[in-house]
Amino acid sequence: MKADLKEKKAALKKAEKEVASLESKKAKAEAESVVRRLLASGMSADEILEKLK
Repeated sequence: MKADLKEKKAALKKAEKEVASLESKKAKAEAESVVRRLLASGMSADEILEKLK
């Protein structure tokens, strides 16, 4: 029973890491999309960086 619990905890930890990785990738993709839209609308990279500060 203890071994089974240990296996399940390890699987849960692995799944949590995968979810965190996917969330990070999604956030990065969304940020890149926003930057692309701002650049396409005529805003310069320097202006975007200034707004982020």
